[in-house]
Amino acid sequence: MSTAPRLTALDALHRSLGATMTDFAGWDMPLRYASEREEHNAVRTRAGLFDLSHMGEITVTGPEAAAFLSYALVGNIATVGNGRARYTMIVQEDGGIVDDLIVYRLGETEYMVVANAGNAQIVLDALTERAGGFDAEVRDDRDAYALLAVQGPESPAIMKAVTDADLDGLKYYAGLPGTVAGVPALIARTGYTGEDGFELFVAPEHAEQLWQALTEAGASHGLVPCGLSCRDTLRLEAGMPLYGHELTTALTPFDAGLGRVVKFEKEGDFVGREALKAAAERAETAPPRKLVGLIAEGRRVPRAGFPVVADGQVIGEVTSGAPSPTLGKPIAMAYVDAAFAAPGTEGVGVDIRGTHEPYEVVALPFYKRQK
Repeated sequence: MSTAPRLTALDALHRSLGATMTDFAGWDMPLRYASEREEHNAVRTRAGLFDLSHMGEITVTGPEAAAFLSYALVGNIATVGNGRARYTMIVQEDGGIVDDLIVYRLGETEYMVVANAGNAQIVLDALTERAGGFDAEVRDDRDAYALLAVQGPESPAIMKAVTDADLDGLKYYAGLPGTVAGVPALIARTGYTGEDGFELFVAPEHAEQLWQALTEAGASHGLVPCGLSCRDTLRLEAGMPLYGHELTTALTPFDAGLGRVVKFEKEGDFVGREALKAAAERAETAPPRKLVGLIAEGRRVPRAGFPVVADGQVIGEVTSGAPSPTLGKPIAMAYVDAAFAAPGTEGVGVDIRGTHEPYEVVALPFYKRQK
């Protein structure tokens, strides 16, 4: 028996704007409002407004909250300063990635873990189970928040019109409490588009008021509402991984080229330590496959699961692919055998329905904004 998708606090507003809706991780979410290319380009050149209320917020409190999170996750959460955030991961005992996360430190003994929508319950269950023996409480706060994001080069100007919070002092990967358009919010600056921008965690009952205020403040700056489709092409251009594509339980952080998030030097044990040590050694001596960028020479678009080929042999697999509005060509991320991972490697193609289309191997990201 299928369950009805969950609705965000902005569902009626999305429909009034003519959004094309789609089921995403059990949520009814806007895919696009008009043209996904126009939405993508707005974020790259002006600004876009996103509803990200499907993300999963989990609050961890207590005297041993930091020690518990450092045990449960691969990062050293004890070194996260008040008001700062950390990108990290939660893994299985065998080192396989359960999810990638952002952890915000909200106070001396209070943290917020933000999980991907499709993994939020899995992460909540794992944290609850791992909390045994620690003086820390794990709380499901998914219903306590709506999450809006303003992304793009005009986002600071738009935000300054609706808040007196110290945005200039808000560094990348940080968060501070403030008031935005009269609404109490946690203002964060972590982003998932390759552009500057802000994420606003607010009570669901304030979401519509905030959306309307941001829309009005952004009108003169070219702000447009944006759906999940352009969010995917934006993060792909920025070389940012998506769980279920570049990250899975079959891969360790080292397999994904993200071994830097694993902190072996932290105090105490943590889940997956021994398996990850072995994975780190393998990655140094004989990496199985590496994550690379691919740019098409032709016009055909690669999709997740398509084989990457060279000399008539399969050497890897596409994990994400789409037309790139910024580059004007199809692009993809793919795991390929290490021997073919160097930028400029010749003879690499993607098998698109039986035809081997030529692709250029490049270093990630495809796009990096000018500071």
